[in-house]
Amino acid sequence: MTVHAVLWDVDDTLFDYTGSDRTGALRHLEAEGLVDAYGGTEPALARWRAAMETEFARFLAGEVGFLDHRRARARTFLGTELSDDEADAWFGRYVAHYEAAWTLFPDSGPALDALAPLVRQAVLSNSSTANQERKLTTLGIRERFEAVLCADDLGYAKPAPEAFLAACAALALPPSEVLYVGDNLDVDGRGARDAGLVAVWLDRTAGGAQSPPGVRRIGGLAELPELLRGVIGFGAPSAIR
Repeated sequence: MTVHAVLWDVDDTLFDYTGSDRTGALRHLEAEGLVDAYGGTEPALARWRAAMETEFARFLAGEVGFLDHRRARARTFLGTELSDDEADAWFGRYVAHYEAAWTLFPDSGPALDALAPLVRQAVLSNSSTANQERKLTTLGIRERFEAVLCADDLGYAKPAPEAFLAACAALALPPSEVLYVGDNLDVDGRGARDAGLVAVWLDRTAGGAQSPPGVRRIGGLAELPELLRGVIGFGAPSAIR
């Protein structure tokens, strides 16, 4: 088995989305005077996460666009009607706090550097292209990837096989020569495996859960270069296009 390209998930794989979102949401809700109104820090954050999960699922299903999903998150969290302008302004204040908290995981940069001489690298994300392009640029890693492929442009979202296959087609590689690494076992691990890619599940938890057949588990990104060298093998990378 020879791998010629690594496709990366972004959020909670390279980028600490959960930590950044928690920090940004808490600062936003504190600034808006809403923490106590929703039962304190943890209940308020739980309500925030529930609104995000509900409305982002609608975005992934193609029911709403990315901007409308953000407006719906504001309305769902607050439980009130807002005009588009009001929703945009309210959510925009959260975004300012969230972006101020953006951070990569400590092992992300070293892993990208270590893989650069070995394989081509690209991104496959369920977020919007504009959102991830801006995020990767702000975080200083956009130039590491020859392509940023996202659900809104591809027309499919992980774990649909079409999303993974479209990304492989964009790289002009068969799925068997592309490795996908992501933090969600079902969406990333099983999704990539079922589409015929080499599937790697990043499980940062301390428990060391067992991975299912056909999915390789790593506990941190420092393990990925060795996995490529010793277990899978790699081919000469192509120049970034």
